[in-house]
Amino acid sequence: MADQVILSATGLTKRFGAITVVDDVSFDVHHREVLGVLGPNGAGKTTLFNLISGDLAANGGALSLDGVPLGTEPPYMRCKRGIGRTYQVPQPFGAMTAFENLLVPAMFGAELPVAEAHDFCAEILEDCGLLPRANLQAGSLTLLDRKRLEMARALAGRPKLLLLDEIAGGLTDAEGAELVQLVARVRDRGVTVIWIEHVLHALMAVADRVMVLNFGVKIAEDTPKAVMANPEVQRVYMGIEG
Repeated sequence: MADQVILSATGLTKRFGAITVVDDVSFDVHHREVLGVLGPNGAGKTTLFNLISGDLAANGGALSLDGVPLGTEPPYMRCKRGIGRTYQVPQPFGAMTAFENLLVPAMFGAELPVAEAHDFCAEILEDCGLLPRANLQAGSLTLLDRKRLEMARALAGRPKLLLLDEIAGGLTDAEGAELVQLVARVRDRGVTVIWIEHVLHALMAVADRVMVLNFGVKIAEDTPKAVMANPEVQRVYMGIEG
């Protein structure tokens, strides 16, 4: 199963007017793999996620999940197909409790029966360190807890592919270490992860491979060690001239 391709992108392209934000990008992600995505601001990373999740339509190229083309399916259908995601800025239902925020994807994404959804959401809240805040309104949570809730909501849809968009931003080293452990547990349960992150030590601790974008073009894809030793990556991402 480890060699099974979960997501395949071929020639993926997105333009906004005359500006090409994702430029002919191709890659595969395998079952139970963590693929890290790096690149400077404006490299097209979040736009790539928006194409995978269905928030944006591509101008060219193709995506398939488990070998089945995604086509023009909207985000809610892709959620049902097994794609979950987080956003850089958490987007909870502010007037609902943390627990209710998880019930929505559990019941309407994963389509779990009510009783099973309740137990499943409680488990996720505990795993994400949010069980003591289960009955608090999401809008009243701290930024750290909203980030935790963002990941918990994505997990509540029972994704086979989880897209994490800068989920470690603003966390302390200890909190980042807990997040790495959580991502590793999620991967070990059979979930494939694509993770955009600027907190390098967190990403490198769990990523199996890393892909680097610059101005929408893929400039590297390899093991974390090989990518960070790549002179072009060092120049573009770290400002190191050879």
